[in-house]
Amino acid sequence: MARDRKNTPIEYTWNVEAMYEMASGCEKDLQNCLQLAEKFKEYKDSLDNGPKTLLAALRDRDLIIRKLRKASEYAFLRKCEDNRVPEFQALADKAAMIGARVSEITSFFTPELAAIPEDKLRSWIEAETGLAVYAHFLDEIQRNRPHILSKEEEKLLAQLSEISGVMGDTFDMLSDADFKFGTILNEKGEETEVTHGSYIGLVSCKDRSVRKEAYEHMYAQYEAYRNTVASLYTYSVKQDVAMARIRNFGSALEASVFDDNVSADVYNNLIDVVNAHLPALHRYVALRKKLLGLDDLAMYDIYVPVLDEPETDIPYEEAQKIIDEALVPLGEEYRGIVKQAFASRWADVYENEGKTSGAFSAGCYDSIPYILLNYNNKLDDVFTVIHEMGHSMQTWYSNHNQEPVNADYPIFTAEVASTVNESLLYRHLIDHADSDLRKAYLINQYLDGFKGTLFRQTQFAEFERDVHAMVEAGDMPTCESLCKLYGDLNAKYYGPDVNYDEHIAIEWARIPHFYGAFYVYKYATGYSAATAISKKILEEGQPAAENYIQFLRSGGCDYPLELLKLAGVDMSTPAPIEAAMQTFEELLDELERLIG
Repeated sequence: MARDRKNTPIEYTWNVEAMYEMASGCEKDLQNCLQLAEKFKEYKDSLDNGPKTLLAALRDRDLIIRKLRKASEYAFLRKCEDNRVPEFQALADKAAMIGARVSEITSFFTPELAAIPEDKLRSWIEAETGLAVYAHFLDEIQRNRPHILSKEEEKLLAQLSEISGVMGDTFDMLSDADFKFGTILNEKGEETEVTHGSYIGLVSCKDRSVRKEAYEHMYAQYEAYRNTVASLYTYSVKQDVAMARIRNFGSALEASVFDDNVSADVYNNLIDVVNAHLPALHRYVALRKKLLGLDDLAMYDIYVPVLDEPETDIPYEEAQKIIDEALVPLGEEYRGIVKQAFASRWADVYENEGKTSGAFSAGCYDSIPYILLNYNNKLDDVFTVIHEMGHSMQTWYSNHNQEPVNADYPIFTAEVASTVNESLLYRHLIDHADSDLRKAYLINQYLDGFKGTLFRQTQFAEFERDVHAMVEAGDMPTCESLCKLYGDLNAKYYGPDVNYDEHIAIEWARIPHFYGAFYVYKYATGYSAATAISKKILEEGQPAAENYIQFLRSGGCDYPLELLKLAGVDMSTPAPIEAAMQTFEELLDELERLIG
């Protein structure tokens, strides 16, 4: 059963009080943001007055954004602790409302800035040294010029921003706060509640009846609300398509990848290369079926370890020691910061009733880079910790080396930082395995990482692309058509050795990332880039590690593809994805050799 939060020892909770001692401080800053935004209106129709005026406006804008993000982040984190608490529901809603109001008040800024001729801006940057730090930001404004609307139109869109995430927010409340998945008997015969936090552990256990029952309990809830969830997701897709058209993009996909200054070819290359290597995944699935000794491999058999190596209980403190050893290749500075992160309560560790499911890294320029976990003492949880620590370490390095305007790094590069950490952990554990059986067990876990990230997230990406294309072609998705599309994709990815049931076709309904369109492909591209970078670090040593740390320090001061080149990876080509596929196949060869 998920514990009551008040029974969680303080050392396993995040130090959110470092942001505000009390919620009243957050509310005070939110009100101050409104006041600052009203004062910011003084810059309206004057940004073209000269470089000093522009610099003052940019600095005042930074101040508003920093205060708003700190207050909004605090409200978000407190709500995540227990989504059922009315006080923090209200605070998060207030932060969203004030954020929308601030956006509306300041909406004149971007179109007015975009109207300044590019050559004039460049001359101002040369004349006013303080503008140099804003060079990339100003370049980005100019690049977006064709997609920036008039002041009046931008104001209208800003007024609508408060409700723009309503589908995703409603889904989160349904899935995290309202849905109850029931209880089952675990492999020890103990009554266990099926939750988002316990689910993977239950479908990973050796007792097949437990796996099956947990699987059926999870999907039964989504099936009971299938039409509601389908409506939420369909309207989320419709919104993506409408916003792309409003901003003069050819498609929702084009609009999404434009933010990272990459072409849709990068997205489609991922899908094409992974599709070309699906026979390798089919081969792995067939091996899994053989090792499990099953005549009919079901989707609830996909997560269970295929070897008899006993899964040890790994307390959170032991996980910290393992992580420290795995990060040795990144150097003493990196490891020292991670140790301090654990000591100063960056993380909220254990599941409690009402807590947001899954895991994430969050924070702002003026806060700790917080980590939400639902730690369950499994090896997978150790990987989750080191994954989220990778995100938070990138935030730490960026915040300590960049000015606020350049500190926010793109999601495209964020998934690299997290997965480099994971890759180093896998290599560390495999290299220090004390037997062929242990090594085979770990290699299988590594292959599962590829399956769950590179293959699975690409499957998600293909689903998102096709659903959006369906809407753009004038075809309105239904629950049935969404299930048909997803079920067919699932069969294509996992191949002929799986006995598919009616539940898996509705898996799309429980994926929260789908409400942030075209996000998940970055997990797969990030996994590919991280595979290449971690290999360089292990093979080349300190020079490669220093290049990687420089990448982390660079934050968002350039476009993603250029930032990744600092670490020696060119994601504009299919080469890193092909290389990742080669690594997967080499690991599969090694696993087959070890098990005979």
